[in-house]
Amino acid sequence: MLIAFEGGEGSGKGTQICLLKQCLESMGLDVLDIVEPGGTDVGKAIRDILLNRKDLDILGITEVFLFSASRAQQIRTVTRPALDQGKIVLSDRSFYSTYAYQGVGRRQSTELVETLTDFAVGDTTPDLVILLDISPEIGLARKKDQNEMNRLDGETLRFHKKVRNAYLTLAEMDPKLWRVIDGEASIEQIQARVKAIVIKALKIQS
Repeated sequence: MLIAFEGGEGSGKGTQICLLKQCLESMGLDVLDIVEPGGTDVGKAIRDILLNRKDLDILGITEVFLFSASRAQQIRTVTRPALDQGKIVLSDRSFYSTYAYQGVGRRQSTELVETLTDFAVGDTTPDLVILLDISPEIGLARKKDQNEMNRLDGETLRFHKKVRNAYLTLAEMDPKLWRVIDGEASIEQIQARVKAIVIKALKIQS
């Protein structure tokens, strides 16, 4: 089962994935956690360019291609093999991030994003998407407090609001796939909700 966590900057995806992995492993389940972009040597190099190279003027269309390239490498060499081995894969972001950030936030061609996504992921798409919804003001404040601001974090508040709205629209369009959780709740409250959703999904699938 492939479970993707989505959300704006500072929504706490990494924290929730870590806690969920510990929970599922305590139940005897085989779990792999991955992050996009990243997960492979190629992906890590691309991630560094996309998120850390603030000295580079990277076009929106270039971002689409780079994110898709990292995704194609990871899907084929990490994600798909893990799923074929029966592992539960927890992904920090997925191709939906490219739609929200580049397709809507950067106003890049939705057709281009969809075409590259089809090539990159094939039929390896999330079985469940958990959206940690948080206001951009709170999320960005968290990132600043943690001193973890990357290149995309530095975008305008308007940009991040567009990204949030894109996520909420996606969730509204496919409520069977998406689950929306209040990302402004406490870590413990969010994790309780995440666990309930995932355990229910695993029972349905088994």
